[in-house]
Amino acid sequence: MVRKGELAMTTSFLDHIGIVEDYRIPGMVTYPLSEILLGTLVGLLCGAEDWEEIELICQEQLSWLQKFLPFEEGIPQAQTFRKVFRLLDPKALEKAFASWVSSLQRTFVGVIAVDGKTARGSKHSADGEGALHVVSAYAHEAGIVIGQRAVDTKSNEITAIPDLLDCLALEGAIVTIDAMGCQKAIASKIRDCNADYILALKGNQGTLQDDVLAYFNDPVLKKASSGVTAIDAGHGRIEERICRVAKADWLQELHEGWRDMNTLVQIESRRTDKKTGAISVETRCYISSLSPDPENLMLGVRLHWGVENCLHWQLDVTFREDENRTRKDNAALNLVVMRHTAFNILKREPSKMALKRKRLKAAINQDFRARLLAC
Repeated sequence: MVRKGELAMTTSFLDHIGIVEDYRIPGMVTYPLSEILLGTLVGLLCGAEDWEEIELICQEQLSWLQKFLPFEEGIPQAQTFRKVFRLLDPKALEKAFASWVSSLQRTFVGVIAVDGKTARGSKHSADGEGALHVVSAYAHEAGIVIGQRAVDTKSNEITAIPDLLDCLALEGAIVTIDAMGCQKAIASKIRDCNADYILALKGNQGTLQDDVLAYFNDPVLKKASSGVTAIDAGHGRIEERICRVAKADWLQELHEGWRDMNTLVQIESRRTDKKTGAISVETRCYISSLSPDPENLMLGVRLHWGVENCLHWQLDVTFREDENRTRKDNAALNLVVMRHTAFNILKREPSKMALKRKRLKAAINQDFRARLLAC
């Protein structure tokens, strides 16, 4: 057992939580913040979905937890976990998260998908009002979340994305964002970070999307553009994707202020149902600072939408985030950061098991759980 005042913790994420300030009055604290954060993380790694389950797991694993921290007063009740997370400063916790991610890998190359997700269980009314919406950055090559920011209830993702980008090491990466983030200031900020961008277009930028569509709808210009086709079969359908790209230099005269807008992209997806033969067609347009390489750009777009399966689906199905009713004060956002931490740790563990099975193994195998904490 660890003696009082002796720090035995050599784990990865928990090495960085010292920068999280404990708001409670010194000398009147029964359960140190480090123990509460360690207990929460272990609970999430072992499959806990709420504070009561976190308390239960920690109670059952008290002697094991004492190998890392003293836990002289035992395990706090669920209500204590809940109260601490309500009042804990999420910016401090996000700073610790960012410091930890930076220690894992100084820079992240490849596609970094910036996308938003709503924690539906955090809603304050039946119509979904007040639910926490978080914009996250997911590095596909590393397979982990590298940052997140909450969207202010009186704002939207446009204000949260620049703040998120400021805390990321993006040099050499390709940042992909959906149409909400297709803004001149955001494109410029990405280039300031020595990164490239692929931004989806919709009708929120005047006639920019219409001009791109008109370009690729012109038979002569369409024939002169570069293209590549990919065909996939699965889930009862056949999908053909055609990516066309063209230089955007002519468009910069019509739409000023888009920094390094080098390439126009159009991706047409044609889906055929194997049983009924029904065909659906969807056309999406993008602008990019990359050179007009259709294979590279189509891959970048595909990886962006892959964040739904790689991250959001895991949070909803494996961690059951949408069912969690934590919503008061800062608790929902702080818990999102801790879920992202647990997600990253599980993804970094090298075995090929599904995340759900890794959580089960962490609950029943102490050696495996210890290895996870060292990830």
